[in-house]
Amino acid sequence: MSISVMKRYELKYLLTGEQTRLLREKLQGHMQADQYGKTSIASLYYDTPTYTLIRESLQKPAFKEKLRLRSYGLATEESPVFLELKRKACGVVYKRRIQTTVPLAQAFFAEADDPRGGQINRELAAFRDHYRTLEPTCLIIYDRTAYFEPDGDLRLTIDENPRYRVDDLTLTKSMDGVPLLEPGRTILEIKVQNAMPLWLNAILAECGVRKGSFSKYGEAYRREILKARLSA
Repeated sequence: MSISVMKRYELKYLLTGEQTRLLREKLQGHMQADQYGKTSIASLYYDTPTYTLIRESLQKPAFKEKLRLRSYGLATEESPVFLELKRKACGVVYKRRIQTTVPLAQAFFAEADDPRGGQINRELAAFRDHYRTLEPTCLIIYDRTAYFEPDGDLRLTIDENPRYRVDDLTLTKSMDGVPLLEPGRTILEIKVQNAMPLWLNAILAECGVRKGSFSKYGEAYRREILKARLSA
């Protein structure tokens, strides 16, 4: 079983189609696309029936946390998926992740712990037991190209066609969803252990890119709440 622990800073930016094109062009010579190319990723978010986790997250507290089940491509009952606990404290992101399968994850939320997970599984179980009523609430899907800096710790991702759905909440159904952005717009995420390099700051300035804040799950939640209010 693959287990990983991650600690890093994550910076997010919303890009236009032209900014995305310029950025890809200027990254040449600095960063390389990883071996997987463009990959469709699906993240199934778990929350309480009253959306405690995302409501608290949208208030931008110093500490926030999310729990999701992630697949790379459409999952099957046997394919690997990843149960992730993501916490952010004072700008630093901490991620605990364990490889599992959809049936094992479903059993986990029925309070059947997987002993192979060791310490990380215990952390996930403590999170589950603290909130007690966690259930799938939103599926976020996007098409990601990841870049890495050779011999460095810098990682960069560009997410295209982010979309969501609040029905058929399973990783095995389809990769369809409601668009979260206007056509052509993308989400840039920069992930770094320490400071962002000066050359990347210069490229972002040349492309007219400014730091923003965008939560895919948060935007989906806002849309669904607005939709509910308008139909009430």
